[in-house]
Amino acid sequence: MLVEVKGLTAGYGKKTVIRDIHLTVDDNEIVAIIGPNGTGKSTLLKALYGAIKPTNGEFYYCGRNITGRNPGMNAHDGISYISQGANVFPDLTMEQNLLMGGYTIKDKSKVNERIQQVYELFPALKGRKGSRARSLSGGERQQLAFGMGLVCSPKLIFSDEPSIGLAPAIVKTLMRTIKQVKEEMGTSVLIVEQNAKEVLRIADRVYVMKIGKITNEGPAEKFNTPEELKKVYLVEE
Repeated sequence: MLVEVKGLTAGYGKKTVIRDIHLTVDDNEIVAIIGPNGTGKSTLLKALYGAIKPTNGEFYYCGRNITGRNPGMNAHDGISYISQGANVFPDLTMEQNLLMGGYTIKDKSKVNERIQQVYELFPALKGRKGSRARSLSGGERQQLAFGMGLVCSPKLIFSDEPSIGLAPAIVKTLMRTIKQVKEEMGTSVLIVEQNAKEVLRIADRVYVMKIGKITNEGPAEKFNTPEELKKVYLVEE
């Protein structure tokens, strides 16, 4: 088992946002977290990556307890975090951004090898090597952000709402690429996504979050009907 989360509770200041979260991610698996907006899905990823400190519970990675560990240490240990909004360095070129993604790797030949793999996954980026990131389209920036997360050869990717602001066709392409990353690179992905229909096409398993708690879980096909999706996004009073 790659990831095991036991009773994780976290929030901001005195406000608790997520409570008693239990979940797992196996090797070579895509696990999706879906549910209504404002239920703590992004907060969960931040707590796992160390961007905020949990107040209770434990996070095991490769059998080791790394709860609340510094994000930099997590990056060195093969965990990538791809945040909302395609966060890239706007004044650097596209290729310079990819090089920044490999900052934890001392062997630069490996970095260049991984960048070539990113170009294979995202062919649209290859022709924009010298372009400033600020000049890229929204879809290209999201592809670049994901590519930066891949350059460090991660075992695990936390991806937070990758489809935000993207056209439907771009979303489909991005989701297919995430599945390709799992299949060709053996990278596991824990993905928070509001576009349930698209993420269910690539996920192996799903957790449903409502009001800061996991309320349901199962294989992706369990939720892939209009009736089940309606239940997912129905917020109970």
